[in-house]
Amino acid sequence: MTEPAETVDEVDVLIVGAGLSGIGAAHHVATAFPGRSFRILEGRHAIGGTWDLFRYPGIRSDSDMHTLGYRFRPWTAAKSIADGPAIRDYVRAAAADGGIDQHIAFGLEVREAHWYSAEGRWTVLAVDDAGGEHRYRCSFLWSCAGYYDYAAGFTPQLEGRKEFAGQVVHPQHWPEDLDVAGRRIVVIGSGATAITLVPALADLGAEVTMLQRSPTYVMNLPSVDRFAVVAHRLLGDRTGYAVTRWKNVLRQWGVYRFSQARPEAMRRVIRFLQRRQLPAGYDIDTHFNPSYGPWDQRLCAVPDNDLFRVLSAGRAEIVTDHVDRFDETGLVLASGRHLEADIVVTATGLEMRAFGGLDFFADGERIEVPQCIAYKGMMLSGVPNFAFTVGYTNSSWTLKADLVAEYVVRLLRRMDETGNDVAVPVNADPDLETRPLLDFQAGYVTRALDRLPRAGATPPWRLGMNYLSDLLTLRHRRLDDGVMTLSRTPATDPRNVPETPAVPAVTAR
Repeated sequence: MTEPAETVDEVDVLIVGAGLSGIGAAHHVATAFPGRSFRILEGRHAIGGTWDLFRYPGIRSDSDMHTLGYRFRPWTAAKSIADGPAIRDYVRAAAADGGIDQHIAFGLEVREAHWYSAEGRWTVLAVDDAGGEHRYRCSFLWSCAGYYDYAAGFTPQLEGRKEFAGQVVHPQHWPEDLDVAGRRIVVIGSGATAITLVPALADLGAEVTMLQRSPTYVMNLPSVDRFAVVAHRLLGDRTGYAVTRWKNVLRQWGVYRFSQARPEAMRRVIRFLQRRQLPAGYDIDTHFNPSYGPWDQRLCAVPDNDLFRVLSAGRAEIVTDHVDRFDETGLVLASGRHLEADIVVTATGLEMRAFGGLDFFADGERIEVPQCIAYKGMMLSGVPNFAFTVGYTNSSWTLKADLVAEYVVRLLRRMDETGNDVAVPVNADPDLETRPLLDFQAGYVTRALDRLPRAGATPPWRLGMNYLSDLLTLRHRRLDDGVMTLSRTPATDPRNVPETPAVPAVTAR
């Protein structure tokens, strides 16, 4: 590790992550406060976050772009269910607006954030590719780094992997030169990534088998929203986008609420639609009948029937079984069946990594994040001038990201109006009932719950997963709710602020 950097960059707002959330956050800050300085720290060397990292065949969103897109930037392309490159271009275009991309420092992995009460500022330490240290001081710190580890995805321990003569690939690290035409490929997994990969690989000429331990709910969704096409033509891009956005918000909310209130009825609806798309006699009970209720985990969209199309044509198959072990030529299943494979794709999930991997300290003491309670799903109890963006699990990510950004702008404006420079949510109830932050049964969530903050059983500590409710809470309700505490640092004159205590060198990882 090199010696600590002597220079410190000073900014008002420091944002971690130049993906969908970070670019949106910067836009809101730059628009609301033209005189405020901000900087985005990005660990990689490109804008786009998830949409730049993932390059596997068929990469796309299963959320429509009228809700995954920003509120402030209309999506004008014909396809509402867009592929990864189109979404990446959209994020980069948003970053170019107003020169936001000129405020990004690339190749910096954030490591530590130190809060100093005497000066009311954070000192953030980051490391570049060569191991050099960089320091930033800011009055407000905002994590927009998503929720998972970009370095590695999750792959379960599979016996005999070294015996396999073929290639094992995780979608998060897809080789650019991988030729799949004519190859036998087994995709292990049943989530959105696997469901995206199977038709894309089949269309590239591969012989594809999707191997799943248990099924996922899957529904067809047209890639082109005809309502949106008409709305844009009649009302113009901005109004047409807004109207379509609200139509889709209400549709998503209605499907989710119906699924939670009437799970068996929703299961029958999904089953009816699947029977219309699959060949007569297809074993839906085995391959498309999950053990959990609809929307207890994310419901996967299949644009233009692409998965059902390749299954019906016999160009792909689904096998529902457990992996027993690898052997030289493929996979041996628990049932005794053997799947021949040239390539095995482990679409087995993500590893969660909260706040971009930051370790937090306040006046020299470590902040134990799992002991904090999430305030409105975007701040931490007892942690000053810090916000984070985590989107919805039951709707489009950016719906929540935009609301969080609007709230942060309101909070910063309120601090300016009152002459305060410190904002911290304080839990004054020692008997507050807490629960896991995410009430979601996906494997990547359950594996990481002990590393995440908690949620409360009652507002404002309860994590909202309802856009309509959050719209009122984050955009319109008063900031002074008895929990958010605003104050002023002891020394308001910069000449009276004590010298910042020395920050230790970043711990090597």
